[in-house]
Amino acid sequence: MSAPAPAADGSAKGGGRGADIVAGLAIAGLLLPEAVAYSALAGLPAHTGVFALFAGLLGYGLIGRSRFAIVSATSSSAAVLAAATVAAAGPDPAARAAIAAFLTLATGACFLAAAAARLGGLSQMIARPVLRGFTFGLACVIVLKQLPALLGVHARAADFAPLLLELPQRWREWQPASFAAGALALAALKFGERFPRLPASLLVIALGVAASGALAAHGVALTGTIALSPQLGAPGWPGPGQWLTCLELALALTLVLYAESYTAIRAYALKHGDAVEPNRDLFALGIANVLSGLLHGLPVGAGYSATSANEAAGARSRVAGLVAALAVLLMIAFALAWIERIPQPVLAAIVIHAVSKSLRPATFAPYLRWHRDRLVAFAAVATVLSLGILDGLLAAIAFSLLMLLRRLSRPRLSVLGRLPGSHDFVDLALHPQAAPVPGVLVLRPEQPLFFANAEPILALARQQVEAHADARRLVLSLEISPDLDSTSLEALSDFDGWLRARGVALTLARLKDGVRVLLERVQLPGQTASALEYWSVDDAVNADIAAAAEARGGPAADAAAPEMRR
Repeated sequence: MSAPAPAADGSAKGGGRGADIVAGLAIAGLLLPEAVAYSALAGLPAHTGVFALFAGLLGYGLIGRSRFAIVSATSSSAAVLAAATVAAAGPDPAARAAIAAFLTLATGACFLAAAAARLGGLSQMIARPVLRGFTFGLACVIVLKQLPALLGVHARAADFAPLLLELPQRWREWQPASFAAGALALAALKFGERFPRLPASLLVIALGVAASGALAAHGVALTGTIALSPQLGAPGWPGPGQWLTCLELALALTLVLYAESYTAIRAYALKHGDAVEPNRDLFALGIANVLSGLLHGLPVGAGYSATSANEAAGARSRVAGLVAALAVLLMIAFALAWIERIPQPVLAAIVIHAVSKSLRPATFAPYLRWHRDRLVAFAAVATVLSLGILDGLLAAIAFSLLMLLRRLSRPRLSVLGRLPGSHDFVDLALHPQAAPVPGVLVLRPEQPLFFANAEPILALARQQVEAHADARRLVLSLEISPDLDSTSLEALSDFDGWLRARGVALTLARLKDGVRVLLERVQLPGQTASALEYWSVDDAVNADIAAAAEARGGPAADAAAPEMRR
């Protein structure tokens, strides 16, 4: 049964605030330990994740559209930020913290600029196979980088392959107590999945804190002191040669966060029949990231796992997120000493459990079954593992676009014939029962015409004209082309001239309105206004039959009965 439709303010009609309060308290207990864990994942102090959590919950809760979205630091943003700060600032912790604050602020500015430009479809630049492959590869990287904390060793390598080789070689340094604590925490979290409303992470944290004294005595590292003094001054500024790098990193973070956020927001909007306002969400994410940057926090977005946990806890409006923000503030004020005693293997287990849902090979099953985009999905995994998180994502996006261009640039052209007793024209190669129209050659490009394929497709059309020497007219159906660039227009003009030199007239059928207006403005040499008026292939063919009948002096009324059909 779907939830009630949201009211104008985002609340659910007929629903009280009790469910939102309960959900907000439950989600706060889950998010706070994750925020501390994501700080460690980013290689930054614990307060960066806590302030990011507060900024995300408050900023989106006041401005955003989704009733269920929970905006906080995510595993992907923390991992990308870790790679970004190393690339921009090197290993120095102070420089990395300053650059991280700048990148968060710059990410917020990118979101606000995208909202002002109404670029709500920004996330569509990342194809779903790329996003799923990237998420799978990212989960592999995150899990591997949490293993040193789980095993109680300090990793020397930072990249995936070297670290994967290093850990087994140092097996003698593994700490049994640390590994046992992490393994028990993972088992408890896995068992807690059977009870969706149970705050398993909070209970695991509580047990870890209770056992922290004994664990510390056996050499298990604890979270340590969390300095929560917000630095409201300006973040650190990049050096003279770092501006371009930081801008590229901020754009990449924006793209990753919005793709992840839009996936979560869209999924739950569809599930509950809610409206989606992408540009408003861009603005809300921008404000949340600017606030987080001013507090020297991590970049924030709407994580799928946190959003699903919020809905499972019974949230009915954005009030749940605001309640969670207040609860986080109270926990920071009164329970900080306990948070500092969380064992690091427990935090590592929380992160591993959070990303484990992305480590399901079944994610790629549809692409294997459909025989579509398999290479793109697996390339995304490979690039993330081999090139790193940030470079891997950019390489995967570039690879998907290259594969798209490769597919679109392959010229495909169909020769059409009329189905018996109908007005429909279909591919003669696929429908043997269809018949060509004497004296008329009907062709249809199977891709939108654009600069990469216009010339090759029209070269195939020339071959068909030469093969059909009896054709006095060529009907070119452009139903798949919503627009034409200058290369396509010039190619059409050259093709029209080539046809006229052979005594063949060109008629364009099934034109989109925008293309028709464009062609009327361009005025191809052999084109008349009437040659652009055919809404269907049938109309164009019938008009030619009628004209031929009139030229022979025969009756034309029955020869052509053009109807405006699409």
